[in-house]
Order: sequence, then C-alpha cells, then structure tokens
Amino acid sequence: MKLKAILLTVSLTLTNILLSQSLQGDGPHSQLIIRGVKLINGNGAPPQGPIDIVVEDNIIKQIQVVGYPGVAIDESKRPKLMAGGKELDCNGMCLLPGFVDMHGHIGGTAQGAEPDYVFKLWMAHGVTTVREPSGRGVDFTMDLKRKSAKNEIIAPRIMAYTGFGQTSKTFNPLNDIPISTPEQAREWVRANAKKGADGIKFFGAEPAIMAAALDENKKLGLGSACHHAQLSVARWNVLHSARAGLTSMEHWYGLPEALFDNTTVQDYPLDYNYQNEQHRFENAGKLWAQAAKPYSEHWNAVMDELLELDFTLDPTFNIYEASRDLQRARRAEWHEDYTLPSLWEFYQPSKISHGSYWHDWGTEQEVAWKNNYDLWMTFINEYKNRGGRVTTGSDSGFIFQLYGFAYIRELELLREAGFHPLEIIRSATLNGAEALGMDDKIGSVAIGKLADFVVLEENPLANLKVLYGTGAIKLTEDNEVVRVGGVKYTIKDGIVYDAKALLADVKRQVDEAKQKENYTIKQPGIKD
Repeated sequence: MKLKAILLTVSLTLTNILLSQSLQGDGPHSQLIIRGVKLINGNGAPPQGPIDIVVEDNIIKQIQVVGYPGVAIDESKRPKLMAGGKELDCNGMCLLPGFVDMHGHIGGTAQGAEPDYVFKLWMAHGVTTVREPSGRGVDFTMDLKRKSAKNEIIAPRIMAYTGFGQTSKTFNPLNDIPISTPEQAREWVRANAKKGADGIKFFGAEPAIMAAALDENKKLGLGSACHHAQLSVARWNVLHSARAGLTSMEHWYGLPEALFDNTTVQDYPLDYNYQNEQHRFENAGKLWAQAAKPYSEHWNAVMDELLELDFTLDPTFNIYEASRDLQRARRAEWHEDYTLPSLWEFYQPSKISHGSYWHDWGTEQEVAWKNNYDLWMTFINEYKNRGGRVTTGSDSGFIFQLYGFAYIRELELLREAGFHPLEIIRSATLNGAEALGMDDKIGSVAIGKLADFVVLEENPLANLKVLYGTGAIKLTEDNEVVRVGGVKYTIKDGIVYDAKALLADVKRQVDEAKQKENYTIKQPGIKD
C-alpha cells in the first residue's frame, strides 16, 4: 500500500508539471487562422468544408471556403498569415460555435465543488458561455464574471441571474427582511440591476409580488428565468409568468399546471409533504399525465400563446433522468475519474441533500417517469417544430449529473425528443445566444462575432457521444476496441485551450482528493 501511494504521488507530481505547460490557453493573438475545418454552424445550415476561419483580436474577420472534400487545397487561395499571427492546423476536423449552457450552477458548498473544478469540466466539453440561475450570491458570481471577461481565469463567459430575494454582504437593500410587498420586490430588482446582474432566477412568489418584480425587471431590460416551484405554482403557472414578462422557464414545472383541464392543483396524495423529497419527486413523475392530452384544444392553445409571447423553454431533461433509470445515472463511466468524493457523497440517498431522494425508488417510480418524459418531450419537440425557442441547459451538480458531461447528455436527450442533430446544435448555440440577448456576439460562426469555437476530430452529428470527454467506443478493422472523440480545442475569446489537458487537470484534482481522504467511490449500500 505504501508503494502504491508513493507511485501515485510521483504520478501526480509529473502530471502537475506537464499540465502547467499546457493548461493555460494559447492567445489571444493579433491574428488566428484556423485551417481546413468542416463548419457545423449554429444557424441550422448543413456542414461545409474545408474552410479557413480568420480571427483578429477576438473578432471573426473572414470565413473562407478553400476547396472541396478529397481535393488538394490550392494554397495560393488561402487567407495569408500576417507577421505575429498564429495558425491552427485543424484539417479535416469539425468546428462548431461555442456551446451555451443555459442552466449552470457554479458548484456549491454542499457539493464541495469549487469554481475551478466546475469551469474546467465545462470548458473541456466546449461550453464557452454559462447562465448561472442563482448560486452563492451576486457578489460571488459577479467577481467570477469579471475575472472571466478579462480571461484572468480559465472559465466560460458568465451571465449572472440572481436568485430572487437573495442577499449578500454588500447587497442587502431590505436588510434581510423577506420580500412581502410589491414595492419591496421592485426595490430588490433595482438593487440587483445596480449590482450588475444580467437577470433574475425566480422560484415563484405571491402573484402580486411576481407581477411587480417581473414588470420592474422588464423595464430595466434584463432577462429572467423561473423554476415554478410547487409551493407557488397553484396560483402562478408558466402562462402567468410569460404574460407578466418572464423571458424563459426552467425544467417543466408550471407547464403541466397551465395545461390542467379539470383541476387547478396537482393531484397530491393526502399525506404529501413537500419537504420530503421522495414525495416531491415521486409525484412530480405523475404530473404530465394530469395535463391536457397532446394536440388537444387546450394543449394547442397554451403552446400558441407561449409562441406568441416569444417565450423560451429550457427543459434540462438530463437532471431528472435518474428518475427514469437510477442505475444508469449512478453507473455513468465518468464518475470514477472525474467526480469528487464530496460530490459523490452529496448524491447519495439522504433526507437532507436536495435531489438525493432515493429513499425507496423502484420500478413503479421509473415507469411513471418514463411516461412523464414521453409527454414532456412531445411538447418540447412540437414547440420547436412550430418555431419556438428551445435552449440547452444542464443544471449539473445534482442527482448524479456531472458538470460538462451532463451538458452532452442533454444534447442526446434532445435527440431522443425528436430534434435533428442540426437542430440540437442550434439549441446549444444560437438559441441560447438569442435568449441571452447576445446573438450579435456569439451563437454562430459569422463575421463580426466573437471567436468562441468547439473543435473536435470526429463528427458529432453522426454520434453525439464523441463530444463526451471520455469519448465514444469504436471497434477497428483489426478488432481493437478504441476510444475516439472528446473535444480537442475549446476556443473562447480567441484563446485556444487544450480541452483534454483541462480534463486531465480535473482528474488530477479528483485523484488528489481521493488520496487525501483515502476514498474509493462505492455504490450506495455496499459495505467493505
């Protein structure tokens, strides 16, 4: 055991030396030319290549088709490299716009997940912009937002949506008095904007308070999101929010309630207790079955009104997936190498930790949730088909969903819902940019936009699994099992990051935590 520990220490030391040479991004450069890519854009266009992309000081200046597949490129017709410029040889690789995670919590104290760990997992999976829908407070998030904007840290671009009513040491307009009047709500919204936040994350409140807060926020031109929690949804569902000015909804709570035909409240068991997470999530899995049937008059009417209001749906399918297949979520192959011991402990069955509701989870609950997904996905896919905006969000850090990896899983679940792979890429890029009011800067590869890209050697349209940091499994002609894929380069603000080096640093952090704690990941209930 001592020899094993020594070898691990030596290995970690060598890894640290190597990573210190490769972790820091390359750039920004006065000129960066990315050579020979096949472009998969966020605007729904089919792939095209080979293409050279010219970036100057973080702005896309030229997108030049330089030839045809299988034909030698005429070098004389390619964009010229200026003195001091940088070339990135990506011949034959795929390039996409940087991904936008519309529901990304920057770790958490309960999970023991600090920003550096979370950011590197996101960046290793091509996520270059994140909307944080509440977290440790506006001051905490704004500090990271400023550092990311200056590229002082390795991190995605951050859009800060403060949890409604949340205060901090330097943001306390109501002296910790709970918001109980419309005027207090307006005062809080104004203070939130003054702190520099980009929007608000709501969980619901009294109707008059919600109406006042959303009205004030809309006047200020800021964004908004809402998880319509069961404690307030009976009198304020998604339609109420959208009519009052909410710009996007999270998950799906509040949408089935807007679709109720013969009731005004969810059919709760009479011994239900919201503080009991087994009750909460088990009964949530029966909620869509209580809504109007797909394509019925009421179902269509709700959808049409949301479309008319240009409302954004951010479903976060992945965060509830353990509800329909707990064993799959627990056994995801990346947990061993990339999930911190503290995070793994947070996921375990508990009556305290949010999302750890596995007190008595079985076949009946999973079947109900599978049916729930069928109805939920039907609405989301049809909303997209009728021109509605659907974005990609992960809500990682809960329920066995790991940062970065869960984002790629969300893409797979959009495919299951019926999205074409090109529609999925649009959801993950341009749709998110539009929802954030940033589509003039990010979301697609276009002249004048910022240089945010994802580059990989495999084609993600053919198999989204190649976007996972662990790659996809293939069998060669020689009957050898190999791993292919994983993002090769994540480029944010014109800075080129080695995605695999970022992921390796996460593994180092996890290995060191395990060594320090003498920790081994085990499945729940398994004894030594």
